[in-house]
Amino acid sequence: MTFPEPGCASPPPVLAAEGGRRPKLLFLVTEDWYFWSHRLPVARAARDAGFAVVVAAHVGRHGERIAAEGFALRPLAWRRRGDGLFGALRALVAIARLYRAERPDLVHHVALKPVLFGGLARRLAFPCKARAPAVIAAVMGLGSGFTEGGLAARLRRPALRMALAAAARGGRVIVQNPEDQAALAALGVALQRIALIRGSGVDTAWFVPLPEAQSPPVTVALVARMLRQKGVLEAVAAVRQLRARGLAVELLLAGPSDPGNAGSLTPRELMALAAAPGIEWLGPVADVRTVWRRAAIAVLPSTYGEGVPKALLEAAACARPLIATDIPGCREVVRPGLTGLLVPPRDIAGLAAAIAALAGDPARRRRLGEGARALVERAFAEPIVIRDTLALYREALRERTRR
Repeated sequence: MTFPEPGCASPPPVLAAEGGRRPKLLFLVTEDWYFWSHRLPVARAARDAGFAVVVAAHVGRHGERIAAEGFALRPLAWRRRGDGLFGALRALVAIARLYRAERPDLVHHVALKPVLFGGLARRLAFPCKARAPAVIAAVMGLGSGFTEGGLAARLRRPALRMALAAAARGGRVIVQNPEDQAALAALGVALQRIALIRGSGVDTAWFVPLPEAQSPPVTVALVARMLRQKGVLEAVAAVRQLRARGLAVELLLAGPSDPGNAGSLTPRELMALAAAPGIEWLGPVADVRTVWRRAAIAVLPSTYGEGVPKALLEAAACARPLIATDIPGCREVVRPGLTGLLVPPRDIAGLAAAIAALAGDPARRRRLGEGARALVERAFAEPIVIRDTLALYREALRERTRR
């Protein structure tokens, strides 16, 4: 992912403080890098609008950067996965204590685990509902917990559904695609309390249309954490098929291995994949625009529902045609005939055919890339996401004041 420099966007209108005090906004996120990559523009806008911003997360390499923004940083000893029962209980108690100590006016729980843990911790910390902070539950895609087919996943699903519905009730819920909106409504969350805000926003002044590299072969890129569920193996298999048929295509895999995710490919596995001709693993990339200067086509053959994949939005902003699986989230940005092509999940032959179709047609790539850029400007640009999120913050605070 790429992180634009501060001050790229115009500050929003100033938020009037209540009772002569700046309202306090607390973000609950699993990892500091996720806050930095997906919530930084909104947090900056909230700070500039008059909020005192607190970030609670597991702190890794981004702690100093977050503190330098003027945000109060509160480290949490939890992980996205693998905490176990006692680790989960410790995290729940720690978050409840943090909420009692900070007494925020508004909490923004970002992604499923913070939504679940933060919702329960809020109830523990504030038994009196009148004193509880307003809550925004951001469901960034329902993820593998609702889509995995194994026996253990199916057994966990009813409890996960009940916990998610309970955590989301009483506050405002942000979803990124209509399918997640319908799923939460089916769980019992009132439809009028669900806000559809598509994606995390793209800085269209930072991600600009880039010319294609002129020399062959045609390069395809998959930008993501190197997870099996992101379709890394399917992309590799599709490109190998095409090269075996004599088509001059290459694949760039851009992104880190993720030891905290059970579906991650290991560095050794990725290096083994990259040992084959036409496959290159770049590892973490500081500036993803360097990938799109090399690659003519963006692929993301995910096998589970996304919110709205930021990697696809950034590629679209750079005027790259998109190929992705026909699943929730990807459908929001990949519009067949306008911005790219959709293929069924796990369909390697279909993915190979889509790549071949675009690789052999420069005019079509250019037309779809221009459509992708126009869609980002119209529906996914940072100012749109910031405007809609701050409006939701204000309404949540007004509702809390009335309560």
